Amino acid sequence: RDAGWAENEVAEALNAWAETGFQPPVPRPRPYVSAREAFLYGLMFLALAMTAWNITTLGFELIELWLPDVTDEYIRYSADSVRWSISVLVVFFPLFLVMNTRAQRAAQADPGKRRSAVRKWFGYITLFLAAIALLGDLIAVIYALLNGDLTARFIAKAALVAVTAGLIFLYFRGEMQE
Repeated sequence: RDAGWAENEVAEALNAWAETGFQPPVPRPRPYVSAREAFLYGLMFLALAMTAWNITTLGFELIELWLPDVTDEYIRYSADSVRWSISVLVVFFPLFLVMNTRAQRAAQADPGKRRSAVRKWFGYITLFLAAIALLGDLIAVIYALLNGDLTARFIAKAALVAVTAGLIFLYFRGEMQE
């Protein structure tokens, strides 16, 4: 305090040391940052984002095909979009599964890996984006309901977005709690 530290800084500095009967004091484990993990988690985040986006795009195209709007003047279904989404999913979904499995195994083998600051940042960014998607989806449903535009096709699309974002949110919420 005499050196100019604020109360919260003093508390944080003292909390960095474990209270044990052992002398000298033992430092608590600290989060760490690794460029390798930034690359791996960044690539895994991209793979998940591409997977989620293209599952939703593919689902929207199939909903357009299965639940056409008879009042619409043109057909919105796009075979090119379906082919592109499938191509992206063939590349990115297995990539996400492989990288996620490796990250899980690495964390099981070395529980200290769960302290990675990069892992936590990407996990919480993913939670944030999934929450935004869920909230935006809810707003769109309420708006469509109030506007009288709540069709079976709209409900199917909103449900697809909710399921995709909800599964991602639940998975990463569990990951961040560990």
